[in-house]
Amino acid sequence: MLLHAALPSSPPERAVSETSAPIGVFDSGLGGLSVLRAVRTALPHEPLVYVADSLYAPYGERDDDFIVDRTMAIGEWLVARGAKALVVACNTATAQSIALVRERLAIPLIGVEPGVKPAALVSKTRVVGVLATAVTLRSLRFQALLDRYAADCRFICQPGHGLVQAVERCDTNSPELIALLASHLQPMLDAGADTLVLGCTHYPFLDEAIRSIAGDRLRIVDTSIAIARQLERQLNAHGLRSASASAIVPRFYSTADGESQRQLAASLLGIEARVEHVVIPSQRTRPLASA
Repeated sequence: MLLHAALPSSPPERAVSETSAPIGVFDSGLGGLSVLRAVRTALPHEPLVYVADSLYAPYGERDDDFIVDRTMAIGEWLVARGAKALVVACNTATAQSIALVRERLAIPLIGVEPGVKPAALVSKTRVVGVLATAVTLRSLRFQALLDRYAADCRFICQPGHGLVQAVERCDTNSPELIALLASHLQPMLDAGADTLVLGCTHYPFLDEAIRSIAGDRLRIVDTSIAIARQLERQLNAHGLRSASASAIVPRFYSTADGESQRQLAASLLGIEARVEHVVIPSQRTRPLASA
């Protein structure tokens, strides 16, 4: 399967980091765990720190300034704790804030974006479904992707209302979830789509549910593997690969209580680890954090 990740533009001069420093992985909630899974497979010897901003999830229901504010604050928090690279494992945060964050943080940064290009390359019917948050779908970055790669494809773009919240509850197969997901997918199937772009990092955890509805009718495009490969290229280019010879268990942080994160990491990633609570103030949330 062909996959696609957001490639960085020419970076500013980078700060020198120790190879043993951690890689920060950030998402609005639990969806970035699908990216963490791919990164651990590709780079098992790298120390990883995962931050879920679950107190303010889902970002798909937030305004653009709020998303930029939180992404910048969490990126700075990770850099202050020695992160040598940052993966913004959230399509919504990437779409709204990646350019600004890349300008301000002096470490390699990898964002994510829906796999429009690979979907256009593999679709036989030339009809492709895109499941993403409303914020991602309306972003200029996403529209530019469609303009660049999809001239000869019909893209059916569907906001995945309710899906992020379901994954945040660790609900990936309940009857209610299946019914909601089917309501999103059926118009794509009726239109003859043979390819589905997962435009949110929460959605790979719904792979089995999607298969239960669509069977083999939809080829799923998930960018997690491509993101891990791009991260590996950036670490090599900057001389930041870890010299460790042993696998390292990631550290997990959450701005909420972290229980759903612990459960999802255990059930879907096979990682039994404590989730530490963290308060990360920002301009838009400081009054809320101190209330």
